[in-house]
Amino acid sequence: MSLIRPLEVMAQFHDNVVIAHRGAWKKNQYPENSIAALREAIKLGCHGSEFDVHMTSDNVLVVNHDAEFYGLDIATSTYNELLALKHPNGEKIPTVEEYLTEGMKQDKTKLIFEIKSSEVDKERTLELTKLSVALVHHLKAQKWVEYICFDFDAGAYVHELDPNAHIAYLNGDKTPEEVKEAGYTGLDYHFSVYEKNRHWIKDAHELGLSINAWTVNKPEDMKRLLDQNAEFITTNEPELLFEILEKRKNQE
Repeated sequence: MSLIRPLEVMAQFHDNVVIAHRGAWKKNQYPENSIAALREAIKLGCHGSEFDVHMTSDNVLVVNHDAEFYGLDIATSTYNELLALKHPNGEKIPTVEEYLTEGMKQDKTKLIFEIKSSEVDKERTLELTKLSVALVHHLKAQKWVEYICFDFDAGAYVHELDPNAHIAYLNGDKTPEEVKEAGYTGLDYHFSVYEKNRHWIKDAHELGLSINAWTVNKPEDMKRLLDQNAEFITTNEPELLFEILEKRKNQE
């Protein structure tokens, strides 16, 4: 029996602000962006688990934060070459197909798909973007996946390829109006950007854009963003953010 739910099934995702950055890895010292970290984020009940996608020289999409995997440059290595190395917990580098398939075994935690900018050139970034959207559709993973990216053109290309996709911009150098015009559905800026541009959260909400902030690890920053009605908070400390949310709920 297939573990992948049909697209027609309406997923009931957790209604909270918590996005686990590279999965929930820190407390249990799982490798970042590993399947173990994804499973932990799901176990915690996070609304989303963020992960980073690169493309190998033979066009295999893999999940890893850095451009290197334990010393091997991903963009100039084949997938088979990367298989010679493993995470400390014994996992190999996950392919995006493996990662999405694991995430689609449940329908509570979203899969926040970061399209990493290629260090080779813009063309490779856009090729990665095209293959990413194609894979998500091939797996019928649209209900689970939301995209984020630093490359402004990549996000606009996602919108062109899939006008119904949720896409948030990461780089922090565009106004809410510019982001909306390009087809994005949200801002996902470093929390300091919102402090420097204090009207952007309000402006974004008026345009129908969602607000996420990264990477928020201190209680005071989490509380401030909650007070500003941020829809999502990306953190290396999901357990701490859940504690703050629980205390607020008990105070209501």
